[in-house]
Amino acid sequence: MSMGNLAELRDSCNGDLFIVASGPSAGEFPLKRYSHLPMIAVNGSIRLFTEAGVAPCFYLCDDSSFVRNRFPLLMEAVESAQHLALSPRVIDSLLERVPNALNGRSVYRLQRVNRLSGDRAAFGDRWFAWQARRDRDLECQFSLLRQKPNRIGFSRNLAKGYFSNRTVPYAGVQLAHHLGFSRVFMVGLDLSSNAGRFYEQGKDAVPSRLDSDYEDYILPCFQLMSERVIGPHFQVFNLSACSRLPENIVPKLSFDELDQLLACS
Repeated sequence: MSMGNLAELRDSCNGDLFIVASGPSAGEFPLKRYSHLPMIAVNGSIRLFTEAGVAPCFYLCDDSSFVRNRFPLLMEAVESAQHLALSPRVIDSLLERVPNALNGRSVYRLQRVNRLSGDRAAFGDRWFAWQARRDRDLECQFSLLRQKPNRIGFSRNLAKGYFSNRTVPYAGVQLAHHLGFSRVFMVGLDLSSNAGRFYEQGKDAVPSRLDSDYEDYILPCFQLMSERVIGPHFQVFNLSACSRLPENIVPKLSFDELDQLLACS
């Protein structure tokens, strides 16, 4: 298996991109209507793509538990996505089960910031956050008093890693910026543990940590993105009307408004 270099893909794209997450509202997304535009699938949202016969340009997964709990879905992505961006743990867990699973596939290592290899930190969170303040590719909070703010950030250059806000669609937004897309439309970004995922029901559903991580990591990261990254050259919109994320952080669009916006571009 050969590993691609994300640095070589920086600013290689432009225009509009959809990132499809796994919230229940994703089931209402008319994927085929917009399949002429580039799309990123994350985790179990690949099911929408395989059912529609559409290949996402990228598939992202950074959770090794997904390999254990939803292995068939991961293999759907391996077989159908044009490119795969997988965390080191996901790659290792996948190859333990199927050693040749990634042979002949276009694979990129999805590495978190401040990591030498795997999940081993290069520096303490505070020291890294202090240093990141001088790096134009990174936006990061900093606190001497609390540890969690030092993990809140946004990376414009995935060759330097991505910030995990405990939900993989946020990694997708950072990848979109890295690739050079100027408008990102988020699908299925409901962000509610109780709502579950569109492809799971009842006792078959895998527990979610969205509620426990929302206030500490998810909301602050999107808030930082809204304040320091969003601007005339990079915009993010939310197509989930029921999303927990406030509209003043990521503006919401109906499908009619989306169609009008795309028609004007």
